[in-house]
Amino acid sequence: MSDGPIRVVLIDDDPLVRAGLGLMLGGTPQLQVVGEAGDGAQGLEVIGRTRPDVVLMDIRMPGMDGLTATQHIARQPVPPAVIVLTTFDDDEYVVRALANGANGFLLKDTSPPTIVEAICKVAAGEPMLSPSVTAQLIRRVVEGEAAGSGSERASSAVARLARLSEREQEVAVAVGRGKSNAEIASELYMSLATVKAHVSHILVKLDLTNRVQVAICVHDAGFV
Repeated sequence: MSDGPIRVVLIDDDPLVRAGLGLMLGGTPQLQVVGEAGDGAQGLEVIGRTRPDVVLMDIRMPGMDGLTATQHIARQPVPPAVIVLTTFDDDEYVVRALANGANGFLLKDTSPPTIVEAICKVAAGEPMLSPSVTAQLIRRVVEGEAAGSGSERASSAVARLARLSEREQEVAVAVGRGKSNAEIASELYMSLATVKAHVSHILVKLDLTNRVQVAICVHDAGFV
């Protein structure tokens, strides 16, 4: 991300939602809305043209939905952070979006200051999900897939975590428990910078894009 304002793209099929978000974010000095789109396919074109730092992504849209668009974004060499916009009855889609690369989610009735804070956090590479929300989402994933190839998933997760050093495994397990970087630093007697470095190394070694995916892997392995 550059030293200038955080560049944001809005993707939502409701013009009124886009207009409201645009007005709210446009009045925030540290943010700049650089594009908007009404569905996922248009959104990918806008993202490719504007190179934003953060995307606010609706899930349920005609044509290409937000889940599919998020999957495409996550495959980009340097993807923008994606915040999923949702309502309470979208939670199943939220779980899938997070598992496939989204960096967090916001309810559509979230207060403007919280939306701004969330955008700033994900743009800085910080997690924006509270531990309780993280734990709830992980539980949904684990329970939803429990009837499938659970043992195969567990074996695969254990093998992936074996790529990590002992200290990195400790940090990964703490992430799986929904701990923040500050909490991990306190529990494992590390500096905050060291924790952030370990988390970055874990994401690279496991070929993952966010903390939720790390936590799911740890849960699949049975480490928490």
